[in-house]
Amino acid sequence: MIVVRVLIDTNIIIPAEDFKHMPENLAELLRVLSENDVRALIQAASIEEINRNGNKERREIILSKIRAYPILEGPPIPTESFYERLLIDQSNSHDVTDAKMLYALYRDAVDFLITEDKEIRKWAWRIELEERVFSIDSALEYFKGLFGRRVPKHPLVRYVPFATLDVNDSFFDSLREDYPEFNEWFAKSSRKGRNAWVYEEDGIQAFLAIKEENEPILTERSIPARRRVKISTFKVQKEGYKFGELFLKIVFNYCVENNFNEVYLTHFVKENDKLVELIMDYGFQHVGKLVKNNEDVFLKYLIPPNEEAIDTMNAVEFEKRYYPSYKDGRRIRKFIIPIRPEYHDRLFPDYRYRQMKITEFTDIDPVGNTIKKVYLSHSRIGMIRPGDLIMFYRSHDQKAITTIGVVERVLSRTQDLNRILRFVGKRTVYTYDEIVKLCEKPTLAIRFKQHFFLRNPVAYDTLLGKGILRGAPQSIMSIGHDDYVFIKERGGIDGRYTFD
Repeated sequence: MIVVRVLIDTNIIIPAEDFKHMPENLAELLRVLSENDVRALIQAASIEEINRNGNKERREIILSKIRAYPILEGPPIPTESFYERLLIDQSNSHDVTDAKMLYALYRDAVDFLITEDKEIRKWAWRIELEERVFSIDSALEYFKGLFGRRVPKHPLVRYVPFATLDVNDSFFDSLREDYPEFNEWFAKSSRKGRNAWVYEEDGIQAFLAIKEENEPILTERSIPARRRVKISTFKVQKEGYKFGELFLKIVFNYCVENNFNEVYLTHFVKENDKLVELIMDYGFQHVGKLVKNNEDVFLKYLIPPNEEAIDTMNAVEFEKRYYPSYKDGRRIRKFIIPIRPEYHDRLFPDYRYRQMKITEFTDIDPVGNTIKKVYLSHSRIGMIRPGDLIMFYRSHDQKAITTIGVVERVLSRTQDLNRILRFVGKRTVYTYDEIVKLCEKPTLAIRFKQHFFLRNPVAYDTLLGKGILRGAPQSIMSIGHDDYVFIKERGGIDGRYTFD
């Protein structure tokens, strides 16, 4: 069995607010790692930094806790160019220590890094390592799922009237702190019969409410009135389950189904703000602050507002900024990927609704219901690259093309288990044993965003009759632009979201 190596940021072992007691989620994570022979390491540079702590009592408590962990041997030394890529001031010893951890990950001296540090996560984005950097909660959920110790509970995401919820629930306390008028707003929404999406497990864990608007956004430079959706309230308390991404998916589908091209939210940005990290990864842009209370405003276009936005971006940049819109011109390559029903169900658990409906969420799979996904295959094809379009053909039962997505990254065929694990990161719906089995042969890994289900899945007989297929596809195959256009039109993909 290949040993998975995880680098632990010492700051998570000793939280600043209580360095004498270990948080429950961290204790559980360390237990899961130990039970599955995942090797948890720390780096020598972290110990050197701890030794500089002037508080003797705190220093001794910290050192006593971390002595149980082996030190990463022979860590690679960051290069000058690496520091420059991260925009790090090397006179700051703390930043240098953190950069050394990230460089160990960059050079594959370890497979994953676990940290709660906002700056490290920001740096990870700059060098495309974000899927291998975990928070405590996301690491806990990942390793539990990977080793099959527990199937997470999947209670329903419900669409319910405000009036059925308890405004005094402790879940809403942080919202009351930021918005003194929150209870009044909640009561007013209840009287108007408004609904919200909630995820409940031992109380409310996630909440989403939206509002349709056609009025100016009153920032320093007022944003003109336009028909748009406002995310009134968006809070996810339970980390590591991808509910933030799932709820964004609900918002985007609502906009698509109801012909809204813009969505925005206002938010008081805090230190280590995970909501901001999430929304900016899906194209929200900071556009100013509200005049009335200095609250930050983040706006997203689902369709580019002008031709310049279309012409100046490559396919990858474009779909990231304007998701779910994507580029599909003749220069974009297109592929059909056959997928067995059992894997289709896990990658696309909401497929049975074709396009997601507001009231039709059942049996939520937090990983499967995200936007970003990973597909593993033994295909020998070697030409897939970021920005390409992929269409999933559900074999055996429905025998039809059902889903379209855009490739983000590709890991070429390999049998290196650790490389596969690093690549799939937080996005896997495969168990550890399944990945081990797949790695008995060279395995291709494709990370992609799911954009649309076809409203009218294009069946095998239709594809055969049109000459797109010459038989049931057995492996990933490329198709021409004209064949793609036929699938797009027959499948009912909305042309408003596709661009040359």
